[in-house]
Amino acid sequence: MDGPPPGADRRPTTGTRVAAQPATGRSPARQGLRGRFFESGGLRLHYVVHGSGDPVVLIHGYISDLRKAWVERGIFFRLAERYRVAALDCRGHGRSDKPDDPSAYGREMAWDVVRLLDHLDVGAAHLVGYSMGAHMIAQLLTLVPERILTATMAGAAGRVGWTRSDDDLAELEAREVEVGSLRSQILRLTPAGAPAPTEPEIRARSRAALRRQDVAALAAVRRANRQEVVSDDELARVDVPVLGVVGSLDPYVDRFRHLERLMPDFRLAVVEGGTHRTTAGHPDFVRALETFLAEHPTSWQASEQI
Repeated sequence: MDGPPPGADRRPTTGTRVAAQPATGRSPARQGLRGRFFESGGLRLHYVVHGSGDPVVLIHGYISDLRKAWVERGIFFRLAERYRVAALDCRGHGRSDKPDDPSAYGREMAWDVVRLLDHLDVGAAHLVGYSMGAHMIAQLLTLVPERILTATMAGAAGRVGWTRSDDDLAELEAREVEVGSLRSQILRLTPAGAPAPTEPEIRARSRAALRRQDVAALAAVRRANRQEVVSDDELARVDVPVLGVVGSLDPYVDRFRHLERLMPDFRLAVVEGGTHRTTAGHPDFVRALETFLAEHPTSWQASEQI
């Protein structure tokens, strides 16, 4: 895609709340959480929406989906007690379409979020992303900041300073995924100083993560990483409030500290003892997110129901 999709430059409007639905602590199915679909760039993407209040969009990480990342951890329904929360299965993941052409991914994944906002008739929303989802938000902060009330980037801080070595690593990881392995990714995200996982452990973790996944689509996602690159100069110009959340043992922690110095309205929350794998479900992550959202309410009025 060469330019923004229709509606990308829309300004926040009123009428973005829906009638509340009670969060009861029961399973999603018993709460009547109904999967929905919208068209985005020629693909059919799956999403869910629940609750009322200021709009929040949750964006999961690589090889995950909305159910594992947000619903099963309880984050979706906890936020839906106060907000109108939408979560989508990114293209290549979950119940959404899964093309195997790298040109279908990259920046197109970020535009999917804008198209979801348009589909829901939301001018701007609080965006929350983990890992791959945070990389998507970094792009949107530079492309359509007017569509973002606040941004929460957890587990990743944007693809900056991309080099040929990064291209080579992305291709290596894509090839490994195609044969059912996450070896390089697992080693890359292992905390410094921690014992390296054994080969049997790597094989077991790879099998568990890639079970029932479309590995051709996931490889295509990885091969499109270069299309997601942003620059420090672009991020330094962003005036949207941004929360960064990272585990103290995550290899990305130094990059987050760099953003704290670089971006004018950036707050950093470091989850002590958290790794890239564990921070997403950590209570400190949820507390930091809830506090940040509560400090940035909007003045929109409840009216429209979807």
